Amino acid sequence: MIGDEFYTVPELAKELGITPRAIRFYETKELLSPQRAGTTRVYTRKDRARLILILRGKRLGFSLAEIREFLDLYETDVDHVEQILMLRKKVRHRIDDLEEQRIELESVLVELKDIESQCDEALQEKEGI
Repeated sequence: MIGDEFYTVPELAKELGITPRAIRFYETKELLSPQRAGTTRVYTRKDRARLILILRGKRLGFSLAEIREFLDLYETDVDHVEQILMLRKKVRHRIDDLEEQRIELESVLVELKDIESQCDEALQEKEGI
């Protein structure tokens, strides 16, 4: 760490287990706006916290647009009530989507296991000839 208050791209990438390229990607999407120390980009603790929220949002399946909306609201909503309500709504929507996907996935698994079983039976019949 540069100091107790700042991180470089490689330091932040290593600490969060991502590539420097990923950090630069979030910069190009204007989700992060690092400061400059000469030619070096430096990140504050606030930038680090923002990046952690971005990564968490991506891991949970939110789009970059949704993450941006959440982060922008965080900056403007001092009480965070609007932010919490919006987050709850998006989380509920994501839960519903995942529940639907799980049902579809379970159905596909049943079908694939049935096909696998039919293949096993067919092979056993061929071996018995």
